[in-house]
Amino acid sequence: MLAAAFRKIDPAEIEAWVRSEPTGAYSRRAWFLYETLTGTRLELDDVSAGSYVPALNPDLEFVAERRNSPRHRVIDNLLGGAGMCVSVRRTARLAEHAAARTDEEAKRLVAGFDQTTLSRAVSYLYTKETRSSFAIEGESPSPNRAERFVASLRDAPNFDLGDKASFVDLQRQIVESRYASLDWRDHQNFVGETISGYREKLHFICPRPGDVPQLITAWMAMAQRLIGSDVDPVIAAAAIAFAFVFIHPFEDGNGRLHRFLIHSVLARRGFSPPGIVFPVSASIVRSRHLYDEALESFSKPLFEFIDWHFDDETELVVENETAHLYRYFDATALAEYLYDRVVDTVRHDLAEELGYVAVFDRALAGVREIVDMPDRRATLFVRLCMQNGGRLSNTKRSTFSELDDDEIRRLERSVQEAIRQERTLHPGIMESEGS
Repeated sequence: MLAAAFRKIDPAEIEAWVRSEPTGAYSRRAWFLYETLTGTRLELDDVSAGSYVPALNPDLEFVAERRNSPRHRVIDNLLGGAGMCVSVRRTARLAEHAAARTDEEAKRLVAGFDQTTLSRAVSYLYTKETRSSFAIEGESPSPNRAERFVASLRDAPNFDLGDKASFVDLQRQIVESRYASLDWRDHQNFVGETISGYREKLHFICPRPGDVPQLITAWMAMAQRLIGSDVDPVIAAAAIAFAFVFIHPFEDGNGRLHRFLIHSVLARRGFSPPGIVFPVSASIVRSRHLYDEALESFSKPLFEFIDWHFDDETELVVENETAHLYRYFDATALAEYLYDRVVDTVRHDLAEELGYVAVFDRALAGVREIVDMPDRRATLFVRLCMQNGGRLSNTKRSTFSELDDDEIRRLERSVQEAIRQERTLHPGIMESEGS
């Protein structure tokens, strides 16, 4: 709002206001924000007296650590800076999420399981996140691409958000080789779908390709500021990841990179336990319409301010200057959405997978004590029982024709006991029998 207003305001008006109230809190804030958001230095002398005032009210907004601006005697606590800055309001919903300390909940949950169970569960969580992230894009990755993405996720805590070469390499790892990029995109991109009459229905118009390098440079500066700050990690992840996907710097893979960044930020800020990935994409898949609504909270209003058309070659052409539309925006709804998904995936995916693996291993050991079956047969028996509440269904009885009825009943009791023990050890953790 302010960035748009400053584009219309005569700078002389700001200068006159500051000269009339040189130590005024509001005049100095307006001066600081004008110069920060427009990149234009006003014809004003530096302030020499007066207390420092915060640019944003920390009671109303999420803010970054203090960074003084001596010229204005203003505390720069913006989440970003010149060229890229989002804002996130302190809503009741976000305050509730932050107070719940889901990160501590996840760490307590993980601490309750032995290392063997944890290692097996973590392996599946990485695979689940990979499959779900591709599924959001309507893709089913080849084993090789899936393996590369899992490897990238495991290394997410070490990913350098300020290095262009790292992004180019990561994009090349996760997309089909023929569509891998060597640089930021050099053509006008959009997100849409083809409808009847071979017409394109647009959902989002990306920044012009010529604006991408400057936008990404500013984005990297914002990302580094948030990574090194004490801003709530999920708020930081939302600001970083959504601002990136709106820039859409590559032809392909932007959505998967956007979700990768969520994991990178949560890991680097210590929100997710070491070595653990929260399969946020699985939660997104379960409520895809909410993801679309979150993205549209930003993309839909843009159409009013973009002058665009398709040329004779059905290539999208953007006629006006649009870079400012992607630099400064309110990310509150996006932060609320991401926090909802993080909480959901901790309490649903992480809890259930840990519980499932613990039960499975305990049940498998019990089954082997009763009947010395081959691993493949024992594993199948346990899986079929767990999928049916601890009993082998009548339709699957013939699968184990070599076992008599008494052996089946004893094996079933062993599986049921494993489930009971897990529910006793970790009450409420297993809401379903499988994952």
